[in-house]
Amino acid sequence: MPTRSLRISAAAWLAVSLAACGPQTLSADDRRSIADSLARQVKAASDLSQPNVVERMLSLYPPAGPIVSASAGHMTTSRDTLAMGIKAFWDNVGVNMRQPQWVWDKMVVDVLAPNAAIMTATYHIPHFTPQNQPHVIAGAWTAAFEKRGSRWYVVQEHLSDAPTIPDSTQAATQGGATMPGMAPGATMPKTPATGMPRRGSKNPPPPPR
Repeated sequence: MPTRSLRISAAAWLAVSLAACGPQTLSADDRRSIADSLARQVKAASDLSQPNVVERMLSLYPPAGPIVSASAGHMTTSRDTLAMGIKAFWDNVGVNMRQPQWVWDKMVVDVLAPNAAIMTATYHIPHFTPQNQPHVIAGAWTAAFEKRGSRWYVVQEHLSDAPTIPDSTQAATQGGATMPGMAPGATMPKTPATGMPRRGSKNPPPPPR
């Protein structure tokens, strides 16, 4: 689904769900403060220099209930499946990235209400493979957020990978078909799983055994 279409449908869904709350007026300062708060939470969860990466990434999603997540032509509404995909990504790919940095290139947050917002962001993750070759994962992420208590949670999302530009750094990634977001030779759940960290179709392989 095109990112713009998803943003429109997600915004419409959130607007309808909030209609019962009555009209709410937000000032420019309110919107800026809300957008900054959401952005800080997202950036803290994706900071690859800090420990407990899987737990922090999962903290962006509600602890219970359905979550609509789509990427690479697949969709899931199961939090358990989403959590399995995030853990599989990190166990098979993430742990093999050397000196990774999650860089947010551009982040646009549309605040719909005090407890609802749509975020579209582009990012890239430069790192080194186990063979010490430079490599980059990149893409775009659109997510519908709902604020529950003091935290923002993703309730719907769509992920897209940036096109891969062939170069010498791709040599380490050749040799076998893979699911998006997984390294060659990685064990992939039988049910395709999505989720925020499942980025890029070409990732560093596990280190030599």
